[in-house]
Amino acid sequence: MSPIEIGLISVVAIIFLIYSGVYIPIALGTVSLVSIWLMRDNFTLSLNLLKVAVGDSAMEYSFATIPLFTFMGLIVSKAGLGRDIYEVMTMRFRKVKGGIGMATVGANAVFAAVTGSSIASASVFTKVSVPQMMAQDYNPRFAVGVVAGSSVLGMIIPPSAMLIIYSFVAEQSVGDMFLAGVIPGVMLAVAYVGAIWLMGRFTPNFVGGRVVEDTEWMSRGEIASKTLPTLGLITLVLGGIYTGWLTAVEAGAAGGLVALCIAAARRSMSLKTFWDALLETGHITAAILFLITAASIYSRMLGMAGLPNQLQDLLAGNAASFWVVMLLYVLLMLFLGTLLDTASIILIVVPLFLPMIEAMDLSLIWFGIITVVGAEIGLLTPPLGISCFVIKSTINDDRISLMDVFMGALPFAFVMLIALMILIQFPILSLALL
Repeated sequence: MSPIEIGLISVVAIIFLIYSGVYIPIALGTVSLVSIWLMRDNFTLSLNLLKVAVGDSAMEYSFATIPLFTFMGLIVSKAGLGRDIYEVMTMRFRKVKGGIGMATVGANAVFAAVTGSSIASASVFTKVSVPQMMAQDYNPRFAVGVVAGSSVLGMIIPPSAMLIIYSFVAEQSVGDMFLAGVIPGVMLAVAYVGAIWLMGRFTPNFVGGRVVEDTEWMSRGEIASKTLPTLGLITLVLGGIYTGWLTAVEAGAAGGLVALCIAAARRSMSLKTFWDALLETGHITAAILFLITAASIYSRMLGMAGLPNQLQDLLAGNAASFWVVMLLYVLLMLFLGTLLDTASIILIVVPLFLPMIEAMDLSLIWFGIITVVGAEIGLLTPPLGISCFVIKSTINDDRISLMDVFMGALPFAFVMLIALMILIQFPILSLALL
């Protein structure tokens, strides 16, 4: 077989193995290793490339952002800051039709800016928001759909684990990727709020709920105590990166320290909880290191097979325009999103398209935002919408089926698709802060 044929078979084999339940790095690494061996007929070369990939990944300075931001997010989550932000948001929006849904989106957006995890957001707000909406007679599908839809903000608003993974695959600055995600993330949150308002106006039966008139208002001091710690942490991390005072690694370290101080001051963390956060940080960091290492050897395999250049020549030979390329890219991500998780999509698809995007003289930072937003739609679509599965397993309510979660999330997936088209048409939205 030719290298091109081996490369094509390897990509199909990787997708098949991941969908069959094989651990993503194992599937990527093993198939890539065997493919290089077959293409070069040299097993030692395969092992040497694997050694180089491990060294390049683990020794990269910016890799330190992963444990630091992961630790910060876990501390913030365990300290209960997400619940505080939600309570303040609910107080402000409760008198509006669909107001608790809007409050959930707003709280999720703020929470995302200090956790960077869709799974954490889905878990926290399923416990906090859904019971309140059910108590106010909201449609169960709408209640779980809001949480599912807004949870994906954790992967777009920095600090985001997916933005970090993309920055390694595309060899871009983590700090630049974080800044590029701010405006798209805020834009998507605003779009969600607008969509909820429209649903409350034109499809009130889908939203349900009743307007609460006797809302008890918090004092200014109580509002400040619940919001200032989180807002201060966001300002420190993103403000430090934006002003250039802190690198992404330094911002992660400072954010982790401040988050720990906040948890200690609030007395909301025991030694056992702190130890659990350290262990979980280690587990997540190791998992992402394996992902990045596997992606590195996979990229080398694709380069040897010549698949990216072949794809570029194919589209160039058919005089494919910018929108044709982007349409194919988005459709591919949406298809894979029904089968694979976000990290798998980024690791498999991005190396194929990067040379073409560079040849078209397009920004790789902008392309990263498009990639993450497009891949995140998969978190809301069956059969493998991870956020939907997390919500179903967390809520543990027989009245709400997995189908209810998927159907409730569908309008928000559609809003994400519209936002994605806008981001493709107007790259300045992703690049304005750079």
